[in-house]
Amino acid sequence: MALLLAGGKSFDVDALLFDKDGTLLEFSYTWGVWTRHMQEKFTSILEAKGIAPLDRDELGKEWGITFASDGSAIAYDRGGPLAAGTLAELLSLLTACGYRRGLSWSESRVAAQECLKYTEEQMHTERPALALPGVPELLAACQQIGLPVAVVTADETTYAVQHLSWLGLDGYFAEIIGTDQVEYGKPFPDMVELACSRLGIDPTRVAVIGDTNGDMRMARAAGVRAAVGLAEGAAISELPDAEVIVPSCAQIELRV
Repeated sequence: MALLLAGGKSFDVDALLFDKDGTLLEFSYTWGVWTRHMQEKFTSILEAKGIAPLDRDELGKEWGITFASDGSAIAYDRGGPLAAGTLAELLSLLTACGYRRGLSWSESRVAAQECLKYTEEQMHTERPALALPGVPELLAACQQIGLPVAVVTADETTYAVQHLSWLGLDGYFAEIIGTDQVEYGKPFPDMVELACSRLGIDPTRVAVIGDTNGDMRMARAAGVRAAVGLAEGAAISELPDAEVIVPSCAQIELRV
């Protein structure tokens, strides 16, 4: 057991469950690169068929991510498809983009899968991942006091393990659970319940830490001890179901 301190509140907890993107890792850094590769490959397929290209900003609007003029991702919609949706949902939205341009649904679906394969290869080579402030320190503190930690992410499990391993963070987690391991992803409680089952800990004894209201609703639905949101400024209003909100993991403390 440990005492979690955040935002002027304290909670007795037996484990911490973390969202991944936007909580442990910089969301825009990883998924901006992923989106750019998907868009570039899809555009090359369209142009080969004499069809108008898919603009990066158009795909960004479709998925909920914003790009600067130099092509770097600068913001994302915490409630949007890229942040809260599944891989299958993202591919369906991309398929719809091709369909609206004149491809048949089958042609566009094949094109989306080709984009995914290409993008996975590029991501494996580039390894774009960046830990958010306070994350390595908080994970090390958990390890030092023997507090179990797990990941519950809307991402696929394979991707989650891969992204965390790029930074050498995967070894901190007793469980890494992606949305592909449960019937219902966020905001349903399934991932929290699965993580707690595997850890042998009651959900009422864990804290969920995340950056979207889907994380907070998942936590509430599972009846956890604390739903800790990460946000600052205007983004605070996007987490109405958080019990407490702090800017980042750097503002979370643990005491034995």
